[in-house]
Amino acid sequence: MRLFRSRRSPSSSSNRVRATLGVVALAFGLGHALPAAAEVKVGVSDWPGWVAWYVAEQKGFFKKHGADVKLVWFANYTDSISALSAGQLDANSQTWSDTLGPLAKGLPLKAILVNDNSAGNDALLVSPKIKSFADLKGKSVALEQYSVSHFVLATALAKNGLKPADVKITNLAAGDAAAAFIAGRVDAAVVWNPWIDQITKSGKGRTLFTSKDMPGLIPDLLVAQDKAIATKRKDLVGMIKAWFDTEKFIREQPAEAAKIMSKVVSLKPEEYTVFLPGTKFFDAAANKTALDAKAPGSLVGVAPTIASFLLTHKLIEGKPDPLKGVDASLLADALK
Repeated sequence: MRLFRSRRSPSSSSNRVRATLGVVALAFGLGHALPAAAEVKVGVSDWPGWVAWYVAEQKGFFKKHGADVKLVWFANYTDSISALSAGQLDANSQTWSDTLGPLAKGLPLKAILVNDNSAGNDALLVSPKIKSFADLKGKSVALEQYSVSHFVLATALAKNGLKPADVKITNLAAGDAAAAFIAGRVDAAVVWNPWIDQITKSGKGRTLFTSKDMPGLIPDLLVAQDKAIATKRKDLVGMIKAWFDTEKFIREQPAEAAKIMSKVVSLKPEEYTVFLPGTKFFDAAANKTALDAKAPGSLVGVAPTIASFLLTHKLIEGKPDPLKGVDASLLADALK
């Protein structure tokens, strides 16, 4: 994702991992905690809602809100999860899915901000001959097994009266899955942008289901160590304030935002704009809902669905308690 997701844009030099699901097991027992430092060290990987932190940095939003933040780039997303779990970062950009595993292990982590939800950047693409989910039964679907893509397919099937056994999964990395689909070797594929955009423009396939059809189930977060929340709270609260300036900037000046973000991942600005419509960046109101345990579609509310997928495929050990993994108090402080 990213939970489960190993991502690499074809023309990008960075590795967009939102990684393979079971990767959280690698996090435990790695390294030693870093010595105390003034700044908050925050891991960032290649996903629009996280690359956006560089907009905050370059536009001076951290400084504006008194947040002493050091962004630490991870070409491999999996490594950032491990670094946070090992105490080598104060906070990290990671999915809710990839946070549930460490929570099940009892690690002291809290989601303190939702950057975005995938809202179309992940999709099930089908060939023209497949008109409905009924036509998908018995057909071959290429995707990266146990990834966000697999989760998207499982959700799509469940919402449309089918079971995982009703399709034939071909396990391929996202780029290979897209290539197999374009070549006609499989009937469908679950991939993310920019492959979605390329395939639909080619006329070789269309979207039958996207992450927009599963709101709240693919959230991308800022997750902090409990120790950092206790000792560097002021900086983290300032960082949350900076995020709201960032969200506003992206919304009002998308071209300039894309120029900043594209440079981080070695893409052209016009190439990066493909990612923005499929990313629902969360403002203050959306964050209040997402971090409210009682609200429909909140992190706590969607956790059982995500955990069920993880547990079914034996990708985490034990049942996580999502209530222990969310701290809305920093958001409350930021909004005072």
